[in-house]
Amino acid sequence: MTETTERLRPTDWFTRDEIAALTRRSDRRGALAIASVWAGIATTLAVCALLPHPVIWILAVIYLGNRQLALAVLEHEAAHRTLFRTRWLNDHLTDWLCARPVWQHVGKYRAHHNRHHKAAGQPGDPDASLYRSYPATRLGFARKLLRDITGLTMLRVIFGLVLMDAGVLRWTVASDIERLPQAGRRWWDYPLSFLRNAAGMLLTNAIIVGVLVALGHGWLYVLWLVAYLCSFPVFVRIRSIAEHAMLPGGADIRTNTRTTRAGLLARLTVAPMNVNYHLEHHFMASVPYYRLPRMHRMLRERRRVEAPVGYRAVLAAASGRRAEAPA
Repeated sequence: MTETTERLRPTDWFTRDEIAALTRRSDRRGALAIASVWAGIATTLAVCALLPHPVIWILAVIYLGNRQLALAVLEHEAAHRTLFRTRWLNDHLTDWLCARPVWQHVGKYRAHHNRHHKAAGQPGDPDASLYRSYPATRLGFARKLLRDITGLTMLRVIFGLVLMDAGVLRWTVASDIERLPQAGRRWWDYPLSFLRNAAGMLLTNAIIVGVLVALGHGWLYVLWLVAYLCSFPVFVRIRSIAEHAMLPGGADIRTNTRTTRAGLLARLTVAPMNVNYHLEHHFMASVPYYRLPRMHRMLRERRRVEAPVGYRAVLAAASGRRAEAPA
């Protein structure tokens, strides 16, 4: 591979005809993607209703966290307007069917995420707080995962989301926070702002609860909440580490972004919807997620990228920093 300190362009590695084929979008495939995720959620909850057992519930919480991450990934696709060919479907349908149920917003995410693509691995990356603290020590990494699994991480995130929707903090999906000016605001402005901004999340989750109650199994919503609190943040953390952590940085995608090999277990947990093909996505963000594997094969055949490592190797590196000896 040739070395470069400049940002690569799609035409550096692909012909215009290849780019056109790779970036072709489809309303049908976008609809099928959303339907498949919700079918997986419905099937998981149905199994829990038919086979109420603690082991089934634990497995369901793990898989529901994966499906919640899949909804977030589809929101990410819509933010790039690659999930659907029709703009309205990306901006509005996906917002209500994918983003709002997991307390996200396509428009706000798009504005944030575009800045990430412009500065990934460089100063000014708004997502740097998600990956800059790695590698960690094994004990430190275990503590992070324990906070995730016990729900402490997500409770902190939820507190931040409340403040963001109330207009106290600037909207972000990262850990860095920025307080907004509050001059002139009255006490009732805060709950009104929260209700206005969080209405989509409240409504979509109320619909989920209503459907489950109507089917006589309202208790199943607890599994959705537990997944959101416990497995979803674990998968988000591992995804963030795999994508950008422990890399040299710079403008070249080969030094600031990583594609990770994903087997069946990874696809059922941390890597739904081809999200592991992240280098390819950063190289050409206009490619729909279902064509990223093809793009990866083309790059491998042309010796543009190396064979990716698996999630196990990434996590070993992320928890591999030696603890400093006491002075």
